[in-house]
Amino acid sequence: MNRTTYNLARMNMILHDVHYRDFDIQQEDTLEAPQHLDLRFEAVVANPPFSAKWKGKDNPLYMQDDRFAEYGELAPTSKADFAFVQHMIYQLADNGTMACVLPHGVLFRGAAEGHIREHLIKELNVLDAVIGLPANLFYGTSIPACVLVLKKCRQKDDSILFIDASGDGHFEKVKNQNVLRDEDVDLIIETYRERKIADKYSYEATIAEIEENDWNLNIPRYVDTFEEEEPIDLAAVRHALEENRILVLEMKNAEGDLAAAEARNRFVIVNADTLWTPHVNPGGMLDRLLKEHETAKV
Repeated sequence: MNRTTYNLARMNMILHDVHYRDFDIQQEDTLEAPQHLDLRFEAVVANPPFSAKWKGKDNPLYMQDDRFAEYGELAPTSKADFAFVQHMIYQLADNGTMACVLPHGVLFRGAAEGHIREHLIKELNVLDAVIGLPANLFYGTSIPACVLVLKKCRQKDDSILFIDASGDGHFEKVKNQNVLRDEDVDLIIETYRERKIADKYSYEATIAEIEENDWNLNIPRYVDTFEEEEPIDLAAVRHALEENRILVLEMKNAEGDLAAAEARNRFVIVNADTLWTPHVNPGGMLDRLLKEHETAKV
């Protein structure tokens, strides 16, 4: 933790009316040099840095660290997301609840992260809910995030609730930022507390279902947000195409008639000088032709 983050954390506590004597914030690296390993917490709320780098497998001592050892795998050195999750679970009290904001990649990435995810669900059974959030919700990053809710003593331990709060109508766009309104937050909390199943919004998947999906927690696998398109009336489309074809033919025929009329008009006018003599204008034929031409033009 850098000095700025450390001071912001202290200011945040004070602004929330927590006296400085009632909190203990240390400036250190949570993963490399944890400061409160002897403590257990009933409530853990965290937004760790997305896909931060850490030493991971480059430090063999981590495989003997109580926070990570039981999983048999370490989070990738390029993505410490699950390392933070493992650290917080280690310090979560048996009756505690933990909510952690993470990038969507933790839900479906494979290799070591897939192994850790399986251990969390199959062996520890601590994952209670997965909540998808809209993109562009947090300052500094536009990628969509999710909230993992974890408990060591779950009341309903044979399923995991999935909530997709990222769809239209579940947030408000304010300039370049998306915002969760009070009613949006209330709906998320109500759905989670009552474990409601709502079409295109939430679904309660059994552990067996998740195992069938190879422990992949990608929300669209469980919450179907597909909007079915209106059926196409092929007969109406064929009728419209036929009408268009007939209209095009009529327009072409009209253009041909117009071109022919213009050609006749040009013939009369172009040849008027040669016809305007007594020898070639018997009976005043030219006068009559020109008169008809003028009448046609009017």
